[in-house]
Amino acid sequence: MRDVFQQELHEVQQRLVEIAELVAEAMRKGTTAFQTSDIALAEQVIEEDARIDELALTLDELSIQILARQQPVARDLRVVVSALRMSASLERMGDMAEHLAQLTRYRFPDKVIAKGLRSTFKEMGELDIKIAEKLIKMLKTQDMKFVDAIRDIDDQVDALHLSVFDKVLSEAWGGTSMDTVDATLASRYYERFSDHAISIARKVKYLSTGEWAPELSAEQG
Repeated sequence: MRDVFQQELHEVQQRLVEIAELVAEAMRKGTTAFQTSDIALAEQVIEEDARIDELALTLDELSIQILARQQPVARDLRVVVSALRMSASLERMGDMAEHLAQLTRYRFPDKVIAKGLRSTFKEMGELDIKIAEKLIKMLKTQDMKFVDAIRDIDDQVDALHLSVFDKVLSEAWGGTSMDTVDATLASRYYERFSDHAISIARKVKYLSTGEWAPELSAEQG
């Protein structure tokens, strides 16, 4: 029974990695579609989000079954409970990529972002993709160096997010009201994507140390 239990715990980790890989791909595609007004790619991201949702749901079901059958304690209990919460964060990260794709679809054939902010959003997209890639490595290895790396990148995303608000609220901003709304929404999607990665990083650190790390970030909703 112990061998079966350990196999189930390994499967939980593998499923988290699988979802994280799909999330990273969704953000790569979503960002490309967003920046280039690629409507076909945007539709693909929207369609493929259902797969992320499905895998998150099946992982939750597996975790609940493990809790009911195995009644884990100590670190094993932390693994299963954390998996339930991490799957929710991964699912929301997939939603953020989908929202970017939806913005692309709504504004097609025009570009979503006004010219004066495109370089900022290009950088935000690149940073979120880096976060997603490091998240995969962290879930595979449980290496704490990725926790710090994700936090550092999140700080950069937060700074860019604030710069977007400064830009659209400044007197020099010449965008339309629609430009303002689009920029605000898109910036929020990128910022929330990285926030959920920080939430996952907190839980991985908790698994490794047994100590909660509220200094990484406030709990994300």
